Amino acid sequence: MKAIVFATRNHKEIIRDPLTLLFGIGLPIVLMGLFSVMQKNIPFGLYEINNLTPGVIVFSFSFLTLFSGMLLGRDKSTSFLMRIFASPMVAIDYIVGYVLPLLPIAILQIVFCLLTAGFLGLTLDFYTLLLVVVLLIISLLYIGIGLLLGTLFTDKQVGGLFAIFVNIATWLSGTWFELDMIGGTVQKIANLLPFAYAVDAARDVLNGHYDDAILPLSVVIVYTLFTFIIVNLAFKQKMRAHF
Repeated sequence: MKAIVFATRNHKEIIRDPLTLLFGIGLPIVLMGLFSVMQKNIPFGLYEINNLTPGVIVFSFSFLTLFSGMLLGRDKSTSFLMRIFASPMVAIDYIVGYVLPLLPIAILQIVFCLLTAGFLGLTLDFYTLLLVVVLLIISLLYIGIGLLLGTLFTDKQVGGLFAIFVNIATWLSGTWFELDMIGGTVQKIANLLPFAYAVDAARDVLNGHYDDAILPLSVVIVYTLFTFIIVNLAFKQKMRAHF
């Protein structure tokens, strides 16, 4: 209950900046349209709608990292968190309170991107419903990374770090180009990070390759759990430092 009340407050804070929200939802839709048109002039199928859609949606989750990191970082900078640390809430209450208001945004990103993909030729069927579930799991990874950044840095620092993060997460995810085409060190680094696995899991589910999706989805889940464990420990440290 305490976490839900806190989540309601955070929801109000997030919607105070509707332009950023619209950008986080609208930009992936624009990119999907552009790359779908480009597919006509590209000999391989990376930008075919079945491959493009999951990658673009996972890319859109980068904005969840920005939203969560900026919100938490701003709460620290304004000393809001320091004031409410005196409440009976524990670290997990705060974390859940930051996660809950971001899930509806993730759902909006998924829905609008899928509707756009349907207009561009994607078949919306049972596989699509399973894709939504997998994408929501993936969204938690990006929210967790944002919370980690917000816990460790200020809102201004998070803004700068986001520019670095979005480039790493995008270029090493295999969304815009096949990692096999590059190979070498870049591919090895990508295989150590969860972003390519997130895109692979989403693509495999959408195309009905459930067995192939198990491994990459498992990697994403492990990374997500590890990220939230670190967030929880870091948040507890901040609370102890306050008292």
